[in-house]
Amino acid sequence: MTNPTAAMLVIGDEILSGRTRDANMHYLAGQLTERGITLCEVRIVSDHRDAIIAAVRALSQAYDHVFTSGGIGPTHDDITADCIAAAFDDHIDVRADARALLAEFYAQTGRELNEARLRMARIPDRATLIDNPVSVAPGFTLENVHVMAGVPSVFQAMVASVLPTLTGGKPLISDTVRLMRGEGDVAQPLGEIAAKFPSVQIGSYPFQQDGRFGTNIVLRTTDADALAQATALVAALQGD
Repeated sequence: MTNPTAAMLVIGDEILSGRTRDANMHYLAGQLTERGITLCEVRIVSDHRDAIIAAVRALSQAYDHVFTSGGIGPTHDDITADCIAAAFDDHIDVRADARALLAEFYAQTGRELNEARLRMARIPDRATLIDNPVSVAPGFTLENVHVMAGVPSVFQAMVASVLPTLTGGKPLISDTVRLMRGEGDVAQPLGEIAAKFPSVQIGSYPFQQDGRFGTNIVLRTTDADALAQATALVAALQGD
């Protein structure tokens, strides 16, 4: 049985402008790997309604799960929730369950639950809430799309809330072999090893050290026996 697949949709002009460095993709990739869910694609789109809707529809049709980050805050450009609802033809408005969470939180902190903050309670009718133990304002899941905040600490908390509800596969395991040989020297035998072990993903990453060329070979698979055999053959290339 092949592992479930996933994509990530990063939403925000601040990412595309270079003002903000995205840390969520790296975190999500590691968590999905441990869960046995294969992250196949990552897209970054601007805060533009049509772009978000088109990307959500395309990714949700192509993969088992889609994780979004960004655009569910209280400001005018936080349009992700409305776009997700539109992508699935669902009605959206301030929902009682989300409003209750925010009302309790702001009452405890002595701050006003104003109209701007109420935007974070706008949830599609058919969605289920994603718990946010950091700042309360929930994310949500609609169809196979999990909608989360862009702030890394909140994003990570929401991922922790969602992943236990998902069925994963066999965790991806990996090994790395450091060869003090250039890519051109090992390309042919690496291709032969890859053909012999089709279940093992083999990537080569060149480096230069003290004037010498080398290559780090990274092997990934869900099959421990295949990994051990392929790794041994790659390691043997050091002595050729």
